[in-house]
Amino acid sequence: MASLNYKHLRYFWMVAKCGAIARACEQLHLTPQAVSGQLRELEGSLGVELFRRVGRGLELTGAGRRILSYAEEIFAIGDELLEVARDQTMTQSLPFAVGIADSVAKSVALRLVEPVLHLPEAVRLICREGRLTGLLADLAVHRLDMVIADRPMPANLNVRGYSHPLGESDLTVFAAPGLLDTLNGSFPALLNGAPFLMPGDDVAIRLRLEQWFEASRLHPHIVGEFDDSALLKSFGQAGAGLFVAPTAIAAYVSDQYRVQAIGRIDSIAEQLFAITTERRLSHPAIVAVIQEARDKVFGAIKRAPRRSAKTSSKAAAETPVQPARSRARPRSSGDAS
Repeated sequence: MASLNYKHLRYFWMVAKCGAIARACEQLHLTPQAVSGQLRELEGSLGVELFRRVGRGLELTGAGRRILSYAEEIFAIGDELLEVARDQTMTQSLPFAVGIADSVAKSVALRLVEPVLHLPEAVRLICREGRLTGLLADLAVHRLDMVIADRPMPANLNVRGYSHPLGESDLTVFAAPGLLDTLNGSFPALLNGAPFLMPGDDVAIRLRLEQWFEASRLHPHIVGEFDDSALLKSFGQAGAGLFVAPTAIAAYVSDQYRVQAIGRIDSIAEQLFAITTERRLSHPAIVAVIQEARDKVFGAIKRAPRRSAKTSSKAAAETPVQPARSRARPRSSGDAS
């Protein structure tokens, strides 16, 4: 069985493109005799005539046109292969697969992970979102390099993992302007009876928020529960209820969702952790995420002294972020200075 000589095929392809052996020889830097001889060898191995002479030029035969179409495809793929190989040689991208738990605010996740794209090393970022248990299962089989979660590695899971604290932020309460106009009183008293969007059971701050309501003798009307923080904020933007978000991103939430910060719950801290399968961190992207968290995202937050969620309502007075309405409101005795 005859084998295809790709060097002969390229000579044929060049002659067909140029329309004459002499012009092809200029491109190939070969003599006409050498090219003519190679074409004859190709025709002999294929058992077909590729060209017919027309005047001083050459014209493809029917078989020649069909073979030319294959030659075009072969050499186009070859050029792509060389381009890919060249790119891989120039820049070897380092894959970085990160899982982000549903309960983590997506705007916080963006600020933590975005610097990875600007590392000196070329990094290909792969983001996965889902429930923490599913993400940890992927981490265990090395489908993920890191998981960002609002709690440390659960002790009841048979997965080897190490929790690296990223930082913590207290909470700010937000309201859409239209909803705020329907509420009376000052923060935090205005929460009584107000529609409220609660984080879901999978969110770590859920229990602490419920404890704070109880200790403060506040009874908001829970109108919805959300595991996904972005969906919760979207409902809050629509005026469905008040909601909380980390103070670390208060300015971003106000601007992005067109809502107003009405008060700060400084006795509840939302914590974030980077969970990895390695105690000692070596992946440059993981190191970058942790540095960004500690130096910028959470490092700039000035926290008030921590109070227990069981503190009485008066003693656990929370800090108003800004006036809740354009007109001044009388401040209750429970408001902090």
